[in-house]
This record gives sequence, structure tokens and C-alpha cells, in this order.
Amino acid sequence: MPSVHREGSLAREYFEALLIAVVFATFARTYVVQAFKIPSGSMEKNLLVGDHILVNKFIYGPARWNWERRLLPLRDPRRGDVVVFKFPLDPSRDFIKRAVGLPGDRVKLVDKRLYLNGKRVEDDSFVWHSDPAVYERTSFFNSNRSRDNFGPYTVPPAAYFCLGDNRDNSRDSRFWGTVPESYLKGRALTVYWSYAGEPEPLEWPGWKGKLRQLAGVTSNFFSKTRWERTFRIVR
Repeated sequence: MPSVHREGSLAREYFEALLIAVVFATFARTYVVQAFKIPSGSMEKNLLVGDHILVNKFIYGPARWNWERRLLPLRDPRRGDVVVFKFPLDPSRDFIKRAVGLPGDRVKLVDKRLYLNGKRVEDDSFVWHSDPAVYERTSFFNSNRSRDNFGPYTVPPAAYFCLGDNRDNSRDSRFWGTVPESYLKGRALTVYWSYAGEPEPLEWPGWKGKLRQLAGVTSNFFSKTRWERTFRIVR
């Protein structure tokens, strides 16, 4: 009889430990840190397709009192933050871009050059232009006319103007508007794993497609992992 009691207690202890781990993991994933995968090339060459990153979901959290911001690592989004957010046109999807315009900022692009509040932004260290062509504002029938010449535009309250680092290959605030503050999920921290795979399709590939992707990753894990990007800080 005592042995049965000990076995029951041991099983209960394992169950409680597992339950606590699940609760903690769920809490951490919801409020502290979460993993995301870069699905497209809009942030190249800073973030590559197949980069798996950790995102700080705590940093933009609400604070009711000033002492919370003094004691906890909380702050408002800043210009230059690489942010993950819910896509304004489809909140079920997550996007990652660089926040370049804060509420009240006046944003303008002239021949690919970014200006904020009338001053040229020195962003050559992280911006990449893959297309030498410049689309004029007068190219009315060209859907890309906002790519290189845009604005001036004043960012509304509680919203952020976000651009991809790969400026010539990014659908961002130039095309679909600003990101509401409530849609921000967090700030990109670091690359924890990078795999040189193909861009992900927009549509769900089905279970067979996902299994094929998993098999491909498993068989090419060592040959296609970009080891030099491991623990690279996102800037």
C-alpha cells in the first residue's frame, strides 16, 4: 500500500511540474518573448529568409504608473526599432519592418531618400536598394510610384510608419498605411537559428506540404544552416 501511495504522489508531482512548465511557457510566449520566422526578403540584407528570431513582447507593454517604467524594461517604440506587428489589412498575419516614423512625424521619400521632419535620414548602414530604377511620382499608372517618391505624410496619433530595409522589394507603410500602436507585438532581439530555405508561400500548403518542408529541413539541417548568423543581434 505505501508503494502505491508513493507512485501516486510521484505521478502527481510530475503532473504538477508539467502543468507549471506549460503555464510558464504560455505566459512567457504571450507576454515576454516569442519566436518568429522571417518568411520573405523585405528586410534583407539585415534579416534573411529563413532567419528564426526572438521577439521581446514585454518592452512595449502598458504601464499604469511612472515607477513601472523606471523599474521595468518598458519603453515606447523608437525610430529604428525592428518591430513585429499584426498586418493592418489582415490581422491574422504577422509582419516585420523597421519603424521609421513616430506619431506626429512628417515622412517624405524623394528619389529613394528618406526625410523625417524635413531632414535627411542617414540610413545607408541598414537600407538596401536592389533596383537602380527610380519611379517618378508622375508615373500615375505604375503601381510602384509610391516606392521611391512618397509624401509628405504626417503620421497620425498612436500609429507608426514602417518600412522594409529592402526598400525596393517591400510592401509597407508606403502602400498600405501606418501600423496602429495596438497592433505592435514586440521588438526583434536576436537570430537564434538561420536556415537557407525558400520563401514561404502565402497560402497554407496543407499537411503534406508541411511534412515535405519538415523532411527537407531535417535532411539539410547541417548543410543549409547559416551558422555564422546564430545569436546575431538584430539592429
